[in-house]
Amino acid sequence: MTAFAFLSNTSFLKVPVNDTRRPFAIAGVAWDGCVTNRPGARFGPRAIREASHMLCDGTHPLFDVSPEAALTDVGDLPLPNTSLREMRAAMAPLVRTLIAHYHMAWLGGDHSITLALLRAYRQHFGRPLAVVHFDAHCDTWKDHFGEPSGHGTWVYEAIQEGLVVKECFVQFGIRSAGEREARDYVRDQGGIIHTARALRGLESPAQLQPLVAELRERVAAHGNPPLYLSLDIDCLDPAFAPGTGTPEPGGMSTNQVLSLLEEMADLPFVGMDCVEVAPPYDHADLTSYAAAQFVWTYLCARVARQAQKAVA
Repeated sequence: MTAFAFLSNTSFLKVPVNDTRRPFAIAGVAWDGCVTNRPGARFGPRAIREASHMLCDGTHPLFDVSPEAALTDVGDLPLPNTSLREMRAAMAPLVRTLIAHYHMAWLGGDHSITLALLRAYRQHFGRPLAVVHFDAHCDTWKDHFGEPSGHGTWVYEAIQEGLVVKECFVQFGIRSAGEREARDYVRDQGGIIHTARALRGLESPAQLQPLVAELRERVAAHGNPPLYLSLDIDCLDPAFAPGTGTPEPGGMSTNQVLSLLEEMADLPFVGMDCVEVAPPYDHADLTSYAAAQFVWTYLCARVARQAQKAVA
């Protein structure tokens, strides 16, 4: 791993590394070979980890828990960095081993890593997953500028491969330019799209709670499949997250995303990724801090839910 200068050498929240006794784990996937605009997301895992050190003792003000005692960091996956096919092939056994042992939070990397992750989770659980997807982009293109796969095709591929429950695929923040066939693909397949335009003015937990209630009902109606969270940092407006490869004005606020993550705390998530953080374009580490906060909030919610189940 020392051959890759961009791999992280510090842990999320400064937790111990490779502690197999802990149920939650962080791993980095430092790959950005599929970006269509500005590269740099391979540096995301390191920047997110460093930003997480600002979280003091790590105790969440809403959930009143810290994930530190339950969390370890297994470092960045050692992967090829010039071939998408070879990267995914090398990634698959590593992911399978980790999700068999830990509840994982993955730090990207560009969004092409999510397809490999969903394949592994689909195999692990033996059934398709429900997905909550935060993004500026629909990621439903049938090809990647002439190539068969990339960071803008993973949703289409996941649906085509049967990795997900189409009716339980929910998108938040979509707003980029695109032809109708791609833009509305998730909705046409039976899923839900909450565009950035539709979310304007919905800021507080009370205002956003009906959207979460709809998700909760949809998941329950389809037999409570395993639920996965994929959070592209460019769901945020560039005012909140300038450090990303394909920024799109008119996006969500940090407040909106945090409110939704907090309101979804009771849902049965089995893992998450946070992708497309590109530190070379960041200002004052705003993007890295937002990403660290989102991952930390997700983990705190998981730890709090685990504690509640143990008491019950």
